[in-house]
Amino acid sequence: MGTLVTVTEDDWPLWREVRLAALTDAPHAFKARLADWHTGGEEQWRARLALPGAYNVVALLDGRAAGMARGVPGGGRASELRSVWVSPEARGSGIADQLIAAVEAWARQSGATVLKLAVIPGNGPAIALYQRNGFVAMEELGDLLPDGVTREHVMAKRLC
Repeated sequence: MGTLVTVTEDDWPLWREVRLAALTDAPHAFKARLADWHTGGEEQWRARLALPGAYNVVALLDGRAAGMARGVPGGGRASELRSVWVSPEARGSGIADQLIAAVEAWARQSGATVLKLAVIPGNGPAIALYQRNGFVAMEELGDLLPDGVTREHVMAKRLC
């Protein structure tokens, strides 16, 4: 298991490192593109981490960044799980479950009764991870992807 570190605006270099690694390793798994963030300066990264009420967490394994996840307020009594990624060398170590559990705990403490996420269609390993952690597919349509046709799949977990 890894060590989880809550990331603040001042930790933007660590968040940048992990986010760019995620977008490089698994571009198919994210709506965002490396080109959108690769040239982003300090101001862009700090702004990403400054969203009021958000929770950003990085997993460290043997002192090195090995994963990330983000929780954001979703409106009403819902929170959203976003930006989940684990480095290839740390996959299978339980870090993904640890990151999801941390965001779930944050959501509960924030008063959320449901935790939602959106996953790119066809990302079987991510869907299996989320199902293993108690998320179920919703009929709700997700955001339109850059191809202008495909929509994200929405999943949710009750926190009551």
